[in-house]
Amino acid sequence: MSGFFKSSIGRKVAMALSAFFLMFFLLQHFAINILSVLSPDAFNEVSHFMGTNPLIQYGLQPVLIFGVVFHFVMGFILELKNKKAQGVAYVKNNGTANSTWMSRNMIWSGVAILAFVVLHFIDFWFPEINTKFIQGDWSGTIEGVEGFRYYEELTHKFVSPIRVSAYVIAFVFLGLHLMHGFTSAFQSMGATAGRKQRLQNIGKAYSIIIPLGFIIIALYHHFNH
Repeated sequence: MSGFFKSSIGRKVAMALSAFFLMFFLLQHFAINILSVLSPDAFNEVSHFMGTNPLIQYGLQPVLIFGVVFHFVMGFILELKNKKAQGVAYVKNNGTANSTWMSRNMIWSGVAILAFVVLHFIDFWFPEINTKFIQGDWSGTIEGVEGFRYYEELTHKFVSPIRVSAYVIAFVFLGLHLMHGFTSAFQSMGATAGRKQRLQNIGKAYSIIIPLGFIIIALYHHFNH
């Protein structure tokens, strides 16, 4: 297994697999969060189920965290390996001749997304861990609020225009990152033969719709709080 990660192909395949996993999670995360716009009650119910289901909390959640950390660490390793392999030629290379801006700046869009992940954890994940695992409150309720607390907590986070702006900027970077990463992941798995254009079109749609959807959610709650 260690030999697999030492090879260039092995690292790219591992990166692609983690990318597929995170793209599926993004789709699922969006499907739940858009409910906060369409039906707050449904959002509360689904959020409570996800937040109290033992399989999700003790099984899938650690896997998700590992997947996020692995993807970013592997991305930085690949970037360093590429620069080392190219050496001085890397500086002299006219990148615009055979690559897109997005492919040349994946590391920087990745850093921006990582900063957002930290903010998102501070806003939602850390308070949730504190409520359930430190305070021992798994009820999903909050004093002074009828029903579950999740919608109330979500909308409260989007009151600040500074925080909303940070979310919007982060999702723009996410879209740029996905624009190249989507097709690149399939290419690393050797799945683009004969259907590269179709995958690129699907990738563009995914890279626009999902980040734009999250931006709409943040702006909706900001202006309707």
